[in-house]
Amino acid sequence: MLTRRAMLMNTAALAATAPRFSHALPLEQNTPTTTLRLQRRVIDVYGRPASVYAIRQPNDAVGLTTKIGARFKVRVENELNEPSILHWHGLTPPWNQDGVPGVTGPIIPPGLATEYDFALPLGGTYWMHSHAGFQEQRLMTAPLIVEDPSFHGDRQQVVVMLSDFSFTPPQEIYQNLTGKKAMEGHSMPAGMEMGHDMTGHMDMNMEMDMDGKMSMSDLNDVNYDAFLANDRTLADPQSVAVELGGRVLLRIINGASMSAFHVDLGEMSGQLVAVDGQAVLPHAGQRFPIACGQRLDVAVDLPKERKAFPIFFVLEGERRQTGIVLAPIGAEIKKISEEASEKSSALDLALEGVLRTAAPLAPRKADRVHTLNLTGDMASYVWSINNIVWQETTQPLELRAGERVELVLNNHTMMAHPMHLHGHNFQVVEIDGVRFSGAVRDTVFVPPHKRVVVAFDANNPGHWAFHCHLLYHMHAGMFATFRYA
Repeated sequence: MLTRRAMLMNTAALAATAPRFSHALPLEQNTPTTTLRLQRRVIDVYGRPASVYAIRQPNDAVGLTTKIGARFKVRVENELNEPSILHWHGLTPPWNQDGVPGVTGPIIPPGLATEYDFALPLGGTYWMHSHAGFQEQRLMTAPLIVEDPSFHGDRQQVVVMLSDFSFTPPQEIYQNLTGKKAMEGHSMPAGMEMGHDMTGHMDMNMEMDMDGKMSMSDLNDVNYDAFLANDRTLADPQSVAVELGGRVLLRIINGASMSAFHVDLGEMSGQLVAVDGQAVLPHAGQRFPIACGQRLDVAVDLPKERKAFPIFFVLEGERRQTGIVLAPIGAEIKKISEEASEKSSALDLALEGVLRTAAPLAPRKADRVHTLNLTGDMASYVWSINNIVWQETTQPLELRAGERVELVLNNHTMMAHPMHLHGHNFQVVEIDGVRFSGAVRDTVFVPPHKRVVVAFDANNPGHWAFHCHLLYHMHAGMFATFRYA
């Protein structure tokens, strides 16, 4: 497999490159900005201690909540014994503050800090996570909420960060995945590979491809030990105090490394009012899909009953679930099963096809179209874009400031890929040949054998990452960059 040093650098190499950047500051230097500290912490997972990462303010607040129109003035202090860096997922900072080693950088060495300062013109539900090594898998993630009082500001906000967790070190997970060989003794059509996760467990989904033929797609690469909602399982879920008959805005962030979920409101229904931080025309429902990297804002009006209301997050293609509980004072909280009553379906584009943005792009013909074929397979565990496995010498795709750009995403693989563009929001404008004015996002879900087209205005010059938000797929090569000419 080709080397991708910027994606897989070891700690020594990262530390060696960092001093070139002048804004690596000593920790003792005082600043008036909000401070985020990168630390270690221990959480309890089914009675076992687990060492994970944390992104906390000095008062132990997790992540950051700020307001629209404010400046993003943040100081990140690395208190770890290894290099790290944060990416502000969904925000549109200047490119050199985006937080991707080898693309925007710089890495933050142990004991040093970096400061950030840029405008926040848009409110919404965003998040922050490490782009260094596999730190995201060990919960180097946190919410990043930009409040807008005009957007459901009268509702109680409940933030939910979803995670997948394994006691197995992520480097070992990756080695197990990339070391797998194609299964022997199975007769399969040409071009079709049998997917499997790191345990060898088959997790297949039968579906019709674009040509009307039956195909098999793999859903979950990794057999995780637990799925967490705000760091807890349903064996000991977080209970959120709410008013009797209260009005709630659920800000749901899928910070999992490899796992997609179905949001299940239980006996309630709600209105989906924003995706990836951007408002959509309200869409009523009881279940909503959420892929890795995506966010959903769901407005819920609670029944005037003194009872607990669980909110579930059911793993795609399985019965396993996590969740939280909304509970008025005095409500009894009963034990909740960690398995749904039935196996969930694979995520699809049914919801994406009906969502409509509240603020569409101005009508305009595309000045530039990039066709990006999502390529690779589970058997060799090599993932790529246009059959190019990214390395730091790979040539960026070109943009020019002021252009309307369309990205044509054709998934030629047997697995879905949530594709994330840094530094820009895009609008979903086509699914399988049907044009429409869809949702504005920064992460779009592309199922096997599907075509999705997104459009954006090239209005943020720099050098930007574009990649699959399945962590191990990104490290295995499904990564590209755009650079303004």
